[in-house]
Amino acid sequence: MRFEERELKPYAEPISAADLKEGSIYFAVTYADDEMLIPTMETIVFIGRNLDPVDDGRVYFQDINSYRRGVRYETATDDDYAHFSSGSEAEVKHIFAYEHALEALMACSLRRRAAGLP
Repeated sequence: MRFEERELKPYAEPISAADLKEGSIYFAVTYADDEMLIPTMETIVFIGRNLDPVDDGRVYFQDINSYRRGVRYETATDDDYAHFSSGSEAEVKHIFAYEHALEALMACSLRRRAAGLP
């Protein structure tokens, strides 16, 4: 099996808050270290903006498993085992569409290789 070769940009390309679409799947890519050699990735669903009356400029995400089970923010209970997160629209620089998340992980792979890590 061969994966097509591609030129990676020297910077990550997260999705902009304005481009987030309700019900769409995204990938939160973060790193456990300052050198960006230990990635973590979580599959999440964008569920909306300003879901609480006091919100202003907040975006909300839900874990993929509970979303696929049909759990929704408005009706969720503790027994649903759903994880919701929210943050400022200005702080989504770790949220990616699939292809850009893949590119972020490929760039990490190159950094790991350069650092002599397996």
